[in-house]
Amino acid sequence: MPLEPKVTAVAPLDTDQAKWIGLKKIHYTDQDGKKRVWESAERKTRGASGIDAVAILAILRSKTNAFPLSTVVIEQYRPPIDKFVIGRSKAFKSRRTSFTDQHCKKELPAGLIDKDETAEQAAIRELEEETGYKAEKVAESSPIIYSDPGMSNANMKLVVASVPMDDQLEMPDSKLDVGEHIVKRVIPLDKLNATLKVYDEKGYVVDARLAHLATGYDIAQRIGSGAFP
Repeated sequence: MPLEPKVTAVAPLDTDQAKWIGLKKIHYTDQDGKKRVWESAERKTRGASGIDAVAILAILRSKTNAFPLSTVVIEQYRPPIDKFVIGRSKAFKSRRTSFTDQHCKKELPAGLIDKDETAEQAAIRELEEETGYKAEKVAESSPIIYSDPGMSNANMKLVVASVPMDDQLEMPDSKLDVGEHIVKRVIPLDKLNATLKVYDEKGYVVDARLAHLATGYDIAQRIGSGAFP
């Protein structure tokens, strides 16, 4: 039975000892001509594409309408918050019940972009690795976006991937690297927002980007049906 991950110690980290993230002191002049200083974090892994990472919204659909239009989200432990996030996918599967709900966070499948790889190529690769699903094509790719520009210049793209299935919903095995522990969840799009609210009530942590996506989709559906506000 797998152990429950947990933070065992926290200590300050000098920038020159950090492998993945660096700290910068930014000197700038504001709109009033006043000189100011800003502290910022940045990834050290950015490649030739100029993009750090990619998040994938996979659209799972049946050619026979055997199941509702759905997407896949994942559960993954994140040490900075000492909780699981719901939003990213194979390792624990049904054994996941050994972990407490309070340590779960939900998020979209995502990952860093490899050297000389485009965001779209990374999206297709990461989706298959984390969930086992093979995208037929990239339906849409967002402009470069920033999750927390007040703290970091880390950026990403959101890639929408089309994953058609001949009939019933398929649940392929993930292709995780050693040390990766991810659980995938397939959720109908029209129930995504409500499902995430239930997860929140149970003590799970929901990734902000996934929550924004679910809320936007829900509001669009309600506006379309005349049920908003």
